[in-house]
Amino acid sequence: MPISLSPSTILSGQGIDVNSLVQQIISEKTGELSVWQGQQTTFATQDGLLSGIENNLTSLQTAVAALASPTGALTAQAAASSQPGVLTAVADSSAVSATHQVVVTSLATTGTLYTDPVAAGADTSFLTGGLTTGSIQLQVGSASGTTRSIAITKGSDDTLNTLASYINTQSTANDWGLTASVVSDASGSRLALFSQASGSAGALAIGSNTNTTLTFDTPLGGTNAALIVDGVPFSSSSNTVTGAIQGVTLSLASQSPGDLVQLTVGPDTGQITNAVNNFVSAYNNLVSTNNTQYAVDPTGVAPAPPLESNLSLRSVQSSILADAAYSIRGNSGLVNLASLGINTNNDGTLTVGSNALGQTFAQVLAANPSAVQNFFQSTSGTGFANSFNTDLTNLTSPTQGPLNAELTQNQAEQQDLTTTINNFDVQITAETAQLTSQYDSVNAALQSYPLLLQEVTQTLGTLGSSGGTSTTSSSSPILTQGL
Repeated sequence: MPISLSPSTILSGQGIDVNSLVQQIISEKTGELSVWQGQQTTFATQDGLLSGIENNLTSLQTAVAALASPTGALTAQAAASSQPGVLTAVADSSAVSATHQVVVTSLATTGTLYTDPVAAGADTSFLTGGLTTGSIQLQVGSASGTTRSIAITKGSDDTLNTLASYINTQSTANDWGLTASVVSDASGSRLALFSQASGSAGALAIGSNTNTTLTFDTPLGGTNAALIVDGVPFSSSSNTVTGAIQGVTLSLASQSPGDLVQLTVGPDTGQITNAVNNFVSAYNNLVSTNNTQYAVDPTGVAPAPPLESNLSLRSVQSSILADAAYSIRGNSGLVNLASLGINTNNDGTLTVGSNALGQTFAQVLAANPSAVQNFFQSTSGTGFANSFNTDLTNLTSPTQGPLNAELTQNQAEQQDLTTTINNFDVQITAETAQLTSQYDSVNAALQSYPLLLQEVTQTLGTLGSSGGTSTTSSSSPILTQGL
């Protein structure tokens, strides 16, 4: 737009609006800046969308990798007990599907040893007569265990309370494996000893008791668990039993010698179903997000989505749709997702429903879990999840993945734009300062013009009256208009 100045205004002494004039001149040169800034906004919008889709793609890879893992959910085994009140069990992936019969004859127990009541109380010396020393030999771990010799000294550990404290200190410092306490009732106070280990290793007994008035009752506990698995007897120092059934850990809850507990080991359908649902959810999130970039406004008014023509996104969308249609051969008819009851909708998303035979995924899994596993993962690495995971690994590659490559290119172009804009800003700032300086000088001259005009007029008037007595000369000229 041309710059217009009024002669009557600038010659009146008002001068010019330097800032406005400079801005008008500069604005003629900053049109390209708006284009660059618009490109930056476009790149920023695209980057946000691409990053979100890349995150969805990574989430899908995590879900598919779980289906492809040889130690993941598809190989998980579960153990179900017919009597959880007697025993429960946990199976790992090495467990073999089978049904076992278990009888829990007895539980592993910790050893307990206590004295008869001391009527005089827990703070009275239990040394015999006026003796000042005594001793107690404590056996930990039955006859083949370790003997702990306890020296009794008057004033040191000759009461129930001080003896219990001494035993606890020694047990902590020297790993005696037992705990002492004092219990009281209406008949007096007792010293009670408890082993920290179960089974025969925790059995307690008194080897000798010299110069004390303490009487120890018959020891209790300190026995191994006894159980019969599929007719084979087992003994365990713990109520957590491993080794009796391959890949299965038994937890004994109560003894029930006359009851036969049925333990069923098989595929963990809960974990498998969750893994499949996680895959479907992650897949649908990605496809649904991608679909928003291909939405068509029937009125033709709304602008096209930011990534509508993005070739990288189209490549990703095409690839994952093809992966979802992957099929294998044979496998008892479980050859694709639809045969498992996982169907493709018109928009490309998936729904866990029923297959052509009317079977739900849960029914298909219950009927043939090995075929379901083989569909997703096979020893030859050609299963659905195997193939899909390989493709996703390429798609999410930090350097070769199409979306990450697009993001890298966008960021490089944004950096170039930022450099160009910064350089342009520096140039405009310098030019603005130069123009401002120039027009400040012009403005100063224009503002001094009326004073200059007045001075010239006065000078000319003086020249016109400097002739002395001449009366024939004409009147002196008077300057009334601008130069």
